[in-house]
Amino acid sequence: MINGKKLVIVLPAYNAGLTLEKTYKEIPLDIVDEVVLVDDASKDNTVEVAKGLGIRHVIKHEKNKGYGGNQKTCYDKALELGADIVVMLHPDYQYTPKLIPSMAHIIANDLYPVVFGSRILGGGALKGGMPKYKYFFNRMLTLTQNILINQKLSEYHTGYRAFSSKVLRGINYHANSNDFVFDNQMISQIVYAGFDIAEVTCPTKYFKEASSINFSRSVTYGLGVLGVSFKHFFQRIGLANAKIYKKP
Repeated sequence: MINGKKLVIVLPAYNAGLTLEKTYKEIPLDIVDEVVLVDDASKDNTVEVAKGLGIRHVIKHEKNKGYGGNQKTCYDKALELGADIVVMLHPDYQYTPKLIPSMAHIIANDLYPVVFGSRILGGGALKGGMPKYKYFFNRMLTLTQNILINQKLSEYHTGYRAFSSKVLRGINYHANSNDFVFDNQMISQIVYAGFDIAEVTCPTKYFKEASSINFSRSVTYGLGVLGVSFKHFFQRIGLANAKIYKKP
């Protein structure tokens, strides 16, 4: 609990057996009420490791639903558990769990309803080993998105995010893609619904066991991101009526 608000951590997992324990052991369990792990039909021992660590809520998809589909299950379960604050943390140890208290306190103290861990603020991305081509496209996409969505975020592509339950209940995330572009659709929905977003500097680590998408999938993702951004632009100027912006 933080300020009387229930804090739930969700871990969208896929083949995270080698990194899950290290990630979990850095979660500040003294302030966390529940941990939820959703395994997206992993081919390794992710589920067994999770249960061995004592994670109470382990959900296994029998068929792979994709990164977005995994998150949908995560948020549904967190809300079912009565979460007031939900933090999504990747179990691949790319993002440090040590930022959970800072991110959660911002929401618990009603400063912002959404907090992102930014790899770009403070130059953490390149220091942590982000491939230069990914850094370049991150910057170019973020610039374009800020113009089209009318925001000033340092990046739109971090996987480290904290939400108040009001935000999750106020956007139609089930209408989003089950693929990686889900993250950007959520940002678009959050901004369109009028919720403000805070960012905190977040170091990151790129290493063999950390999950990442290859170049071809990165291109597909980038094109999807641009599609979301233009859709948002036309929605906000009244020339579109997209399903993802309808209230749940």
